[in-house]
Amino acid sequence: MTTVVYYISGHGFGHASRAGEVINALGAALGRELRLIVRSGVPPSLFARAIRVPYELRPGICDTGLAQTNSIAHDDEATITEAARFYETFDRRAEAEADAFRHDDVRVVVADIAPLGLAVAARRGVPSVFIANFTWDWIYEDRPGFAARAPQVIPTIRRAHALATLTLRMPLSPSFEGTGLSNVHDFPLIARRATHERAETRAHFNLPLDRKLALLSFGGYGLNELDLTGVDCASEWDLVVTDRSSSDPRLAALPHVHALSEAALSSNEFHYEDLVAAADAVITKPGYGIIGECATAGTPMVYTSRGDFREYGVLVAGMPRILRCAFISQPDLFAGRWRHALDDALSQPAPPERFEPTGAARAAAEILRLAHT
Repeated sequence: MTTVVYYISGHGFGHASRAGEVINALGAALGRELRLIVRSGVPPSLFARAIRVPYELRPGICDTGLAQTNSIAHDDEATITEAARFYETFDRRAEAEADAFRHDDVRVVVADIAPLGLAVAARRGVPSVFIANFTWDWIYEDRPGFAARAPQVIPTIRRAHALATLTLRMPLSPSFEGTGLSNVHDFPLIARRATHERAETRAHFNLPLDRKLALLSFGGYGLNELDLTGVDCASEWDLVVTDRSSSDPRLAALPHVHALSEAALSSNEFHYEDLVAAADAVITKPGYGIIGECATAGTPMVYTSRGDFREYGVLVAGMPRILRCAFISQPDLFAGRWRHALDDALSQPAPPERFEPTGAARAAAEILRLAHT
C-alpha cells in the first residue's frame, strides 16, 4: 500500500479539478494499492465529482489565496488579513499536521500551490512534489500594501518552497525565479477531458440540439449580478448556468436559460468537462482549469477581466496560442451585450497549437517514482 497525501489550494476550483486528474491517474497506476489522503478547504461535493478513486478527505484550510467578493473581484484588505493570520502560525501548523500523519506511513506529499504541504513533507522526512502554474508569493508581492502590512508572509512561503523535492511547472506559467523553488521541470497540460459526445451530453441534460449553447462558467463564487433576461444573443443562443445562481427561481421563466442544479451535475457518468465540450462557447473569467478544458475540447471562450490579479495577464497572453477566444468588457457583460464577442470567438481560425492533457499521467509517474525511491 502506497500512501500519498495531496494538499490542494482552496482558491477557486481549478486547482481541485487539476489535482483530481492527477489523483485519478495515480489510481489507474496503483489500483487498490493506493491510499490517498486529500487535505483541502475545497467543498467536498467538488471532490466527490472530480475524484474517481477511493480517497480520504481531511478538510481544512491549507492556504489563503485571495479573498474574493465574487468571481471577478478581490478584497485586498481581507486578503492581507487572512494571509497574515494564517502564516504567522505556519510553523506550528506544519508541526501539528506532520504529527497528525505519524501513523499513516506517508510515502510522498503532493502540493498544488499550497506551501503547507511542502513543510509537512519535510517534517515527515518524505519527498514532496509541487504542482503549479503560479505561486502565492508571486501573487502577493504584487498586491498593494501587502509586503508592508504582512512582511512575514512572502518569506515564509519561499522558505517552504525551498523544501520541495520536485517542482512541476504547468504551461501558461510565469517564471518561478525568486520563488525559492528548485528542480523545476516544465510539464504538459493537466486538464479534464470529456468522455461523451456532444449529442449524448445535451440529451442527458435536456439541452437542445438545434440551438447554439453558451456555458456560463464563473466557478464556485458565481456571478449572481448577471441579468440574463435581456441578453442580446437570446434569439440565437441558449445559456447554461451551473453555479449557485442556478437556484434562482426567476431563471425558470426564461426559455433561453437552462439552470442545472448541483444534483444534476452529481452524475457518476456525465461531468462538467462534458458540458464544456457540448457547448458552442464558454463565457467565463480566465482561470487555469477552464482554459485547459476549453483548449482540450476545442470550445471557444469569451472572457472578461477578473480585477487586479497578476495571473490574468500571463493567461491572456498565452490563450490565443491554444484556443479561440474573445474579450468582453465587464460593462458589456453586465449589460447583456454578448453577441459581438460570441461571434468574434466563433469566427476565429483554429489556434496554432494543440495542447494535449498528458500531464496528469506523467505527474502521477513522477509522484510514484519519488514514493518508491
